[in-house]
Amino acid sequence: MKPVLPDPPLRPGATVVFGGAGFIGSHFLQRLASRGDGPLVSVDIRAPRYPVAGVRYLTGDVRDLTQLHYDGAIARIANFAAVHTTPGHDPWEYYDTNVRGALEVTRFARRHSVPQILFTSSISVYGPDERPKSEVSPPNPQSDYGKSKLMAEQIHDSWAAENAAHHLVTVRPAVVFGLGEGGNFTRLSRVLEKGVFVFPGRRDTIKSCIYVEDLIDWILKAEALDARRTLFNAAYTNRYTIEDIVTMFRRVAFPRVRVFSLPAPVLRAAAHCLRPISGAGLGIHPDRIDKLMTSTNILPTWAEAAGLTTRDRLEDALRDWRAKGNGAFL
Repeated sequence: MKPVLPDPPLRPGATVVFGGAGFIGSHFLQRLASRGDGPLVSVDIRAPRYPVAGVRYLTGDVRDLTQLHYDGAIARIANFAAVHTTPGHDPWEYYDTNVRGALEVTRFARRHSVPQILFTSSISVYGPDERPKSEVSPPNPQSDYGKSKLMAEQIHDSWAAENAAHHLVTVRPAVVFGLGEGGNFTRLSRVLEKGVFVFPGRRDTIKSCIYVEDLIDWILKAEALDARRTLFNAAYTNRYTIEDIVTMFRRVAFPRVRVFSLPAPVLRAAAHCLRPISGAGLGIHPDRIDKLMTSTNILPTWAEAAGLTTRDRLEDALRDWRAKGNGAFL
């Protein structure tokens, strides 16, 4: 039998969530509030789209936390703050937020003697590759986002290594979807609403993914181990292809959608012709075309060994998301 992880403990002291107004941060705070954790503090440069009752929302920039102080014990820090959209930012912006943010968060942790940090990295640290990637696969980031996230991991690792009382959970999520996501799955649902979907180049591209509620479960279960350092991939065991994902969406909400395929050479030719205006948002960005046709083949080896639910979750997750969005994938 697979081992079953204990339920995560209610920790005395505050939880400070950097990036708490964002997608994952909001869900994390909601989960902690629902189980009675507290006090809960969010630090973000933005106002929350889905504010959680009882959370103290502070405006702060993760790139400079020198003036931020919390008067009281802090049980854990969750560092979810990041610049992540690719393409979409100048190269320096990824390092400015993701690397400087990691330095500032760990300095804040030292100043307040925080014993636990939860950090969201990314599968981008593995680099684009059709081959499956487990937690022991060597990182090989190619994008500035992936490189900045690997550097941020190393900064958090250094913090964990410097004191036996420090505990670090690092998660490398695949595509995360759910209420408030506003990303890949939301865009896909809006295309499907129109009644026609064109597969970009190929139908068998693997797109590893995880529902945000499952991601929070896995993070809290990893924390419950209370190990010095836990690193894990967050993705379902099923090798969901883009065709599988579209099929699940059609089954759950869009049964009348018609699907077609557009050959890869046609897409690449269009991207090449429209490259001069892609930066203005008027064309097809070549990097985005390449991402659509490149698999993210991620293995959740740690989660499987820990006995977590890693299989056959996509359809149920889409139904839950739709229900929480009152019939829409908001």
